[in-house]
Amino acid sequence: MARAWSLKSRPQGMPTMDNFELVELGTRDLKDGEIRVANSWLSVDPYMRGRMNDVKSYTPPFELGAPMQGGAIGKVIESRSDTYKEGEMVQHFAGWRDEAVLPADQAQSLPQLDVDPQAYLGQLGMPGMTAYFGLLEVAGAKEGDTVFVSAAAGAVGSTVVQIAKAKGCRVIGSAGGAEKCAWVESLGADAVIDYKSGTPVVKALGEVARTGIDVYFDNVGGEHLDAALAHGNQGARFAICGMIDVYNSGKATELRYLARLIGMRMRVQGFIVSDYMDRAAEFYRDMGGWLKDGKLKRNETVFDGLDAMPDAFLGLFTGGNTGKMLVRV
Repeated sequence: MARAWSLKSRPQGMPTMDNFELVELGTRDLKDGEIRVANSWLSVDPYMRGRMNDVKSYTPPFELGAPMQGGAIGKVIESRSDTYKEGEMVQHFAGWRDEAVLPADQAQSLPQLDVDPQAYLGQLGMPGMTAYFGLLEVAGAKEGDTVFVSAAAGAVGSTVVQIAKAKGCRVIGSAGGAEKCAWVESLGADAVIDYKSGTPVVKALGEVARTGIDVYFDNVGGEHLDAALAHGNQGARFAICGMIDVYNSGKATELRYLARLIGMRMRVQGFIVSDYMDRAAEFYRDMGGWLKDGKLKRNETVFDGLDAMPDAFLGLFTGGNTGKMLVRV
């Protein structure tokens, strides 16, 4: 019997296991145009926390009692569609479950790159596209820029570091703990701040960005955003991808340096990766080239089994991952 995780109740603050429920899915015959997929890899991502709240947003909230959703990679085990044959690997958005039944037009074949299938949930999937378009399109990073990246050891941040280096930028990353900082350094970052060291981020950034920063890629918000405002050069561009610092508390840190936006003519822009899905070919062209040239590395933190899905998700908010957080079914 197929199983799926559902949202049993809406969390207040940090989610707990009590907010999740593992339910059995009924089995039914496929309709014309549908496929049945045995999921192999499941993705958990910080944005999913927002979908647990019953508020209007760019994506609908999870329905209580219904199977949750997220990125997934799996093998077609039954098909009533001319698009996919049994045995083909596909990616889709019916995650948080071990088996998915969905219309064939809601699945996509995996691009033909020399990588493991799960890479399409991370560096060569939605997180990678977020990094690529956020850095190059939203922030307009160019050769010679000094780029500051928060959560630089995560799926998005680690890809930002590598794309920025490939584009000839000086890169400063922020990560928590010696092991993660070493990983970011191995990606080519010119300097890394350990935000867990006890030194305020604004001071630590000032010590390694003596001439300021031109681009800030924000995954965190809070103290990191304030530090970037403090050291932003004239015309600095901020790409606001996420603010994991406030996802559970709902309380934003005071931005003491916000007024510098005015005099330094900084630009701050939020973005959603879905705005750029029609340009995926650009992403795969460039990422495929960098991959071939050996300019891309990736890391994955893997939890095993569908039962581990909530633990993997909660680990995102406690620094439990280096690179992409995945569940292997």
